[in-house]
Amino acid sequence: MMTDSIMSKAATMEIPINSNGDTGTLPEDDSLEQAAKLQWSLDERVGSSRGTRDLQQVMVSGPNLNETSIVSGGYGGTAEGIIPTNSIKGSNMHHSSSSSSMTAEEATRGVAVEKLETVKKWGLNTYKCTKQMLSERFGRGSRTVDLELEAQIEVLRDTKRKYENVLRLARALTNHFYNMVQTQHALGDTFADLSQKSPELRDEFGYNAETQKLLCKNGETLLGAINFFVSSINTLVNKTMEDTLMTIKMYENARLEFDAYRSDLEELSLGPRDAVAMARIDAAQQQYQIHKDKYERLRSDVTIKLKFLEENKVKVMHKQLLLFHNAISAYFAGNQQQLEQTLKQFNIKLRPPGADKPSWLEEQ
Repeated sequence: MMTDSIMSKAATMEIPINSNGDTGTLPEDDSLEQAAKLQWSLDERVGSSRGTRDLQQVMVSGPNLNETSIVSGGYGGTAEGIIPTNSIKGSNMHHSSSSSSMTAEEATRGVAVEKLETVKKWGLNTYKCTKQMLSERFGRGSRTVDLELEAQIEVLRDTKRKYENVLRLARALTNHFYNMVQTQHALGDTFADLSQKSPELRDEFGYNAETQKLLCKNGETLLGAINFFVSSINTLVNKTMEDTLMTIKMYENARLEFDAYRSDLEELSLGPRDAVAMARIDAAQQQYQIHKDKYERLRSDVTIKLKFLEENKVKVMHKQLLLFHNAISAYFAGNQQQLEQTLKQFNIKLRPPGADKPSWLEEQ
C-alpha cells in the first residue's frame, strides 16, 4: 500500500520547465525519500531469502534440462524475455531443411555442368572430325592408311554383296518350289477324287495321284534342306559379317578421329612456343595419344575378326554347299532314300504338316 501511494504521488508530480528548457528545482519531499529507503530495504530482504531458497532447490534437485530456458535481460527478468528451447529446435530443423535443399540444388547444378561439358567435348570432336573429313575429300589433308587391312575390308564388303545375292536367289527358289509343292499336293488330291468318280479311268487317275503325292513328299523334304541352307546363309551374312562390319565402322571412325587430332597437334607444333601455346600443345598431345591407342586397339580387333570370319565362312559354306548339292541331286534323280539320308547326315528335322499353323487354343 505504501508503495502504491508513493508511485501514485510520483506520477502526479509536475516537472516545471523554464524558458531555456531546463528543469526547475523541486522542493525536497522527506516523506518520499523515507518511503523509498524503506521499500529498498524490504526488497533486499525478500530478494536474498528468495535467492537462498532457489539455490537450495537447485542443489537438491539439480537443474531441469528438459525445460531449459534462456533468460533475456539478466537474472530475475520478466517473463517477456524468456525464449523456450523448442523454438530453437524448430529453427534448427528449418536450417537443416534449407541445407538439404541447397545440397540438392548443388547436385542438380553439378549434373547440368557435367552435361554441358559433355556436349562441349562432343561438339569440339565433331568439328575436328568434320574438318578432317572435308580436308581428305578435297585432297588437302593426309590420312592414315593400312593397305593390307583396307584390301581385306574391301574383299569382305564385296563378298557380303555376293552372298546377299545368293541369299536372295535361294529365297526366291524356296518360294517358287513351295508353290510347286502345294500345286502338286492339290493336283494329287484332284486325281484321287477323280479316281473315285470315274470308274473307267480309276487306274490312270490313281497312278497319277500316287505319283503326285510322292513328288509332294520328296518336295517337302527338299524344302527342309533348302530352308536350312537359307537360314545358315542368312546367319552368316546378316549376323556374322554384319558384326565384323560394325567393328570396321568403329575402326574407321577411330581412324578419322586419330587423323583429326594428329593434324591438330601438327598445326600447333608449327606455331609459337609461348606458355599458352605450350599448354595447348600438351593438351593436344594427350588427346592425340588417347585416340592413337583407340585406333590401334580397334585395328587389332578388326584384324582378328576378319581372320575368324574367313575361317568360319569356309567351314559354314563347305557344309551348306554340300547339303544343297546332295539334296538337289537326290530329288531330281528321284532317289528318295538318298534324299532322306542327306537330311539325316546334316541333322535336319522336318516339321510335320500344319506345324506352322497356330493351335485352336492359340487362336482363342
